[in-house]
Amino acid sequence: MGSHARLILAVIIAAAFLDVVDFSVVQVALPTIQREFLAPLAESQWVTGVYGLTLAGFLMVSGRAGDVYGQKRLFMFGIVLFTLSSLSAGLAPSLLSLVVSRAIQGVAAAMTTATALAILAATFPEGKERNRAFGVLVSILSAGFAAGSIAGGILTAAFGWRSVMFVNVPIGAVATILAQRFISRNGGGRATSRRLDIPGAITVTAGLILLVYAFTIATTDGLFTIQAALPLGLSAVTLVAFLAIEYRSKAPLMPLAFVRRRTTLTANVLSLVVSSSAGALIVLTVYLQQVLGYSPLDAGLAFLPAAAIFFFVGGWGSSWLMNRLGLKRVLVISTTFVTLGLAALAPLPVSAGYLGILPGTVLWALGASIGFPALAIAGLAGTKHGEEGLASGLIQTSQRLGFPLGLSLVLTVASAFDPGLGLSGFRYAFLGAAVLSVIGLGIALRFRGEDVPTLTGQATADLGAVGEQSDFE
Repeated sequence: MGSHARLILAVIIAAAFLDVVDFSVVQVALPTIQREFLAPLAESQWVTGVYGLTLAGFLMVSGRAGDVYGQKRLFMFGIVLFTLSSLSAGLAPSLLSLVVSRAIQGVAAAMTTATALAILAATFPEGKERNRAFGVLVSILSAGFAAGSIAGGILTAAFGWRSVMFVNVPIGAVATILAQRFISRNGGGRATSRRLDIPGAITVTAGLILLVYAFTIATTDGLFTIQAALPLGLSAVTLVAFLAIEYRSKAPLMPLAFVRRRTTLTANVLSLVVSSSAGALIVLTVYLQQVLGYSPLDAGLAFLPAAAIFFFVGGWGSSWLMNRLGLKRVLVISTTFVTLGLAALAPLPVSAGYLGILPGTVLWALGASIGFPALAIAGLAGTKHGEEGLASGLIQTSQRLGFPLGLSLVLTVASAFDPGLGLSGFRYAFLGAAVLSVIGLGIALRFRGEDVPTLTGQATADLGAVGEQSDFE
């Protein structure tokens, strides 16, 4: 990894760090925001909810726009927009203006995160260098999520909630300067078509926003309620319209032939399933506070072992394993550990206290920490010139959709067996998550892609053709 490549990686990490830290610090500051604006909980939750909606909704179109107009251009525009919207959020005179600023932040974060992986894919060839870069990115971001929660509490207590918004401004300014200087103009490639599919962009963005909204509503009202079913049905209609537009378009936003590649399709489905397991871990925080009587701070500290595993194992262990075992074996190992971890959590022995959930949490973290970098690499494997942004946007959309999907599914299962969400409800939630993870393990066992992570040098030139030949075993 050359010095120039390291600088590019540092810029990418700085931009992605904004997204991760921003989410965690705002979560901590939310009660203070609610009190200042005298807003009910249902309204104040949109400070975080709208950010997730626009981020997930704009990932696909942002990735493809980077392919068409240039990854560096969109990446820098996203950083500047995120910085300015953070400033406006910190100055917000009302809850409505704060929510609007957070929505813009979500759009900007979609631009930076979708193009960031594409720039990394263009900077680091498939093989050991890319594996190492993705591992470092995951480890730093995992640490950033934990650090954000701590920093959010300190900043809010010392300077008020507005400081958690203002802290993004200097980071964004530095990242913009470094990106302008070190990222090449053609980083990430250009698509063959120089025109963006506007009808496709509108329909897929609207469909994804409706889908995430439906899953978000389902976490409180249930998946099989009219409140969730209505946006879910509208989302299905909109996404079907998107597929029809893409089928007839001469310059589609998402060429259907790209999605039909077995490696691409399998990587995204598996990413959706593995990411769903992370939603189940939110249930664990509720269990710690409602059943074991932990304070919010203690519940957060309970996940420090998992954060450490993500930092060390995800940062270095994942790339080491992929270089030696290949992509498929790593995905199988990952889904196996995730499944075992969720199954170990299902009994939830209250008498054992924290030690009762620690083994399952550790097993899940081991699997997820090596799985997420592997899935990101699988989603980008074999991409042709000009497809990097499309592949990046698609794999990250799968990950973003998986979290609310998993949370809504496990809560629906838990409520079906225990409407009051008592101890038995928590147990059924983890049992349901383990069953879902078994499906992911089955997909991983059938996954077949050439062992692209171990290829270097001249062999990487043939990966475009290899990627299309990948198939299920």
